[in-house]
Amino acid sequence: MGAIGDLFGWIATPLYYAISGILLVWQKAFAYVIPSEGWQWALAIVGLTVTIRALLIPLFVKQINSSRNMQLLQPKVKELQKKYGHDREKLANETMKLYKDSGTNPFASCLPLLLQMPIFFVLFRLLSHASKGDGKGFLSDEAAHEFANSTWLGSLLSDQFTTADHISTQILTGFLVVAMIATTFLTQRQLMSKNMPADAMTGQYAQQQKLLLYVLPVVFAVGGIAFPVGTILYWTSSNLWTMGQQFYVIRNNPAPGTPAFDAKQERDREKRKKKGLTDAEIDIAEANEAAAEKRPATRTQPKNQTRSQRKKAGTSAGRSTTQKNGGTK
Repeated sequence: MGAIGDLFGWIATPLYYAISGILLVWQKAFAYVIPSEGWQWALAIVGLTVTIRALLIPLFVKQINSSRNMQLLQPKVKELQKKYGHDREKLANETMKLYKDSGTNPFASCLPLLLQMPIFFVLFRLLSHASKGDGKGFLSDEAAHEFANSTWLGSLLSDQFTTADHISTQILTGFLVVAMIATTFLTQRQLMSKNMPADAMTGQYAQQQKLLLYVLPVVFAVGGIAFPVGTILYWTSSNLWTMGQQFYVIRNNPAPGTPAFDAKQERDREKRKKKGLTDAEIDIAEANEAAAEKRPATRTQPKNQTRSQRKKAGTSAGRSTTQKNGGTK
């Protein structure tokens, strides 16, 4: 436990400063317009969520692209399963080769969640220490005490469902936990119902998605009642951000062969009709888009060459061109 504790402390120390700094900036900003300290700190937690999720947008884009490619590759994965189903090692190697050739990282979809977990637990520890008047990072002892003991909707931000003395705290934490579970379920359900092709609804990837659909809400329900109001507020806000962000991406950049893709095609067709395009021109445009979206782009790695090799290749190419053209005049 000593080594694990030291590792967590090494990771958590910079996070204490980063999270407490962001919280203080948002709290000071809201203090100019909101007199209630409870609302200042509660909205500061929402501001922390917005800041963290905005910083994670590049990773979210990679996550969406990876999930999209995973869906598009499912027919090929099934072919590999039929071909190498008797040899698990060969199947695993060929599947990873397929992902590598298409530039798909099957673990990219976990990155945003994994990166948020340390932030979530550091915020939990920050609130736990603050409830005892112990400041961390940029939070002084006085500011930490104010943060933990600020009343928001009748509850302290450091209160928990399991240790609450007031029914108002249990009602608030219960509502936030239900909201956290609902947003988690709806986000995953939105992905499966609108942005997964029919041929991707079976197989290992689909089973993983279905497992997450029902397991994650249960995990949050069990764990949520043990977390302070402030951390549940952070996680619920993060879930709302994820749901909205995913809705935008699915609506504007859906995977081919999905209900969301069909809906987007219909919207695009209506827009083109309004622009005065003929049915034939619309069909051509849709065919071009379908061809571009047919499969994930593969990456071709350039060969490493020395400068002399590149110069020699360029000279050879020039001579070949001259010979084809019949020589210089």
